[in-house]
Parts: sequence; structure tokens; C-alpha cells
Amino acid sequence: MDRGWGFLIGLLGAVWLLSSGHGEQQPPETAAQRCFCQVSGYLDDCTCDVETIDRFNNYRLFPRLQKLLESDYFRYYKVNLKRPCPFWNDISQCGRRDCAVKPCQSDEVPDGIKSASYKYSEEANNLIEECEQAERLGAVDESLSEETQKAVLQWTKHDDSSDNFCEADDIQSPDAEYVDLLLNPERYTGYKGPDAWKIWNVIYEENCFKPQTIKRPLNPLASGQGKLLTNTFYSWLEGLCVEKRAFYRLISGLHASINVHLSARYLLQETWLEKKWGHNITEFQQRFDGILTQGEGPRRLKNLYFLYLIELRALSKVLPFFERPDFQLFTGNKIQDEENKMLSFPLHFDENSFFAGDKKEAHKLKEDFRLHFRNISRIMDCVGCFKCRLWGKLQTQGLGTALKILFSEKLIANMPESGPSYEFHLTRQEIVSLFNAFGRISTSVKELENFRNLLQSIH
Repeated sequence: MDRGWGFLIGLLGAVWLLSSGHGEQQPPETAAQRCFCQVSGYLDDCTCDVETIDRFNNYRLFPRLQKLLESDYFRYYKVNLKRPCPFWNDISQCGRRDCAVKPCQSDEVPDGIKSASYKYSEEANNLIEECEQAERLGAVDESLSEETQKAVLQWTKHDDSSDNFCEADDIQSPDAEYVDLLLNPERYTGYKGPDAWKIWNVIYEENCFKPQTIKRPLNPLASGQGKLLTNTFYSWLEGLCVEKRAFYRLISGLHASINVHLSARYLLQETWLEKKWGHNITEFQQRFDGILTQGEGPRRLKNLYFLYLIELRALSKVLPFFERPDFQLFTGNKIQDEENKMLSFPLHFDENSFFAGDKKEAHKLKEDFRLHFRNISRIMDCVGCFKCRLWGKLQTQGLGTALKILFSEKLIANMPESGPSYEFHLTRQEIVSLFNAFGRISTSVKELENFRNLLQSIH
């Protein structure tokens, strides 16, 4: 076993060491208590508690995952930020410098990444010249062996017909460009107000299986929404089936995670010489304080932990795909490729409880679930801040990939030990988005510890 694969297995395998535990609550009068008093113990629909996740993520997983995401394979993401919004035309573009995204120049992207969107192995690289003659395959990546090219065509048909939960960019489009994620970090850009809230309102109001008569207390900065409204909404939510409840919690968890990032990397000070980014405690409290959000903030944080476990579960499920002997996180840099093989995790959420009822009803519910999420992925093209759009598209594609994995258990189990898999595959885009999306959630959990400590120091 090479060094890199051992690193990946070690990182993922370490998750199996998660054990139960319970944290101590702080006195109720503290600022930390107001944000975190309800964010403890076991999570609904799961068999893991918040304190265990904190210990595992913050001290075992987070440092190793960050190192992995700094490698070439995971830092370069191809994205089309010029796709038009499919739902409305009145998009107000953010003109602030911090909203801009700087794409990579051609010579900045490693050749191994540029030349192969589907390439995982050195063997495929050696067949480039031979495969360049296969013009009949058109848009299919021509750096692949003939056998794999045929598989890709099968994959395309499969993807167009069924199991993808996310509408991904056409990376062959002239408008698709590589972006170095390390040079375009997710942080507060100043993009806010009606345009930003319109995105989340459409997501919640039209895509979360919510009756039109129930209004969600959405804006954490709005005042006077009242506990009656909040309680009415959550009474309805608690009456949902597990699938629809989980869908809402995933979206809420993603929203909470993004808000944690914005609060943790906030523009605190700007001079003509430099900008100072850091933790904005007031911004965090406005979004998550139990009193300021009429009790909803702590619920959002719990949904973030729920999202963490869902994506963790997906990484556990997909381990056999990465264990295949012909799989390689290919960049063209042999040393880095050897260091890049990756993670495996435990079972804290039983997705088998999803769609387990009457087959006809279950099939319709699963299809509704998938189509709702695909719709959300399309809404990301309506975000007026390009940096927010970049990270929104990446994180929704990552979560969509996680859902694809969770509901492909039989396909993964039936994969051949080597050679192309016709039933289940992951493109490089899906792999990069999957791990970076989980990296964002992992960062959020780590930042919650930082905010908890900062809030405790206030008094």
C-alpha cells in the first residue's frame, strides 16, 4: 500500500473511532449559552451526539482534511460562472472587489489536471496519442482508453436519465474556467440585502416541500417575527416524513454553514495597505443567538451537524470506489499523486430508512427529492456575487454528489474490482466538490468551537 493511500485510509478510517460523549453546559446567562445551549446531545434522525462530532472533527479530522484540500488535485475546480439565471432576469451583480473571482491562467493549472477530466490513472495518460484519433467520440475526454471511452458514453446516458441530484456545469463549455480555490476563499463579501435573501427565499419557499400557508422565519437579521411564527413552522416541520424533514435540514444546514464561514472570515478592518479578516462575534450572534433569532439559531446549528453526518456517511459509502486498484487522484505529479489517496468513515445515519415504504410512493418521493435538489443547484446561477456563486455551486454539487452516493449503495457494491464501472462512477468534478464541500462543513464545525470560546470570553 502506497504512502498516499495509507494517508487516505487513515483519515477516513479514523472516523470509526468516534465514541459517545456529553459536553458540559455553561451558565444560562452567558452569550455562549444563548447560541449553544440547545446544540448538544443526540441529533434527531441520527445516532451520534454533537460533543462526539466536535472532538472527532476538531482534533482528528480537520487538520488532515485541510492538508488534503491544499493539494493540486482538490484546489483546482472547473466552473462556469457565466451561465444565465434560468428563473429571473433582474439579477443585480455585486460590484465589490471582494465579490470577484480570479480564474486561473492556462499555465497555472497542472497539465495532468487540464488534460483529463475523467483521468484517474497513469495508464490512461500513456494512451493519449492513441485516443486522440477517436474523433467519433467527440466531447468524450480523448485521453482515455477505448474501453473507458465506451464506459463514459454509458455514464453520460446514465447521468442524463436518472440518479444525479445536481445539475452540473458543462465543463467543456468555452465559458468554463479553472479556479484556484485557495486563492478565492469563501468569506464575507458584502453581498447581502434583498438580492441575497431572494435566493434563499426561493430555495425555502419553493423547494423544501413546505405548504404555501406556512411561512418560514427566514432572515436571521429581521426583528419582530415572533415565537408564534417560529413554533408554527417547526410544528409543521416535525410532522413531516423523515425524507422531507431531512431535505429541509440539509438545506438549513448548508445555509447555516455558509453563514458561519461569513461570520468567521469577516472584513474587520480595511486600509489602503491591507485588509484584516477575522471573527465577527456580533454577526454570528445575529444569525445564531437563540434570543435574537426567536429560538431558530440553535436549530440551524443542529442542522449543520446533521449535514456533517450525511456527508460523512457518503464518504464512508464511497470508499470501495477509491479502493479500486486502478483508481488514482491524478494530477501528473507522481509524488503528490502518491500522497493523495483518501478517507473512510462510519455509519451514523441510516439512509435505508429513506423511501422504504410502498414502492410506487417511494419512487415518486425519491424522484421529487432529486428534482427539488436539482432545482436548487440551478438557483446558484442566480447569485449576483461571483465568489458566492462559485462556493454555492461547489457546495451544492458536493452535497448532490453525497446524495448520489447514498442512494447508489447497490451500484457501488456491484462495481468490478478493476476496469470501468458502467453503473456507478464519479467524475473529477464530483470528487473535488464532494471533498471540498465536506471540508467547508468540517471548517464550520471547527469555527463553532472558536465562536463558543470567544462568546465565553465576553463575560
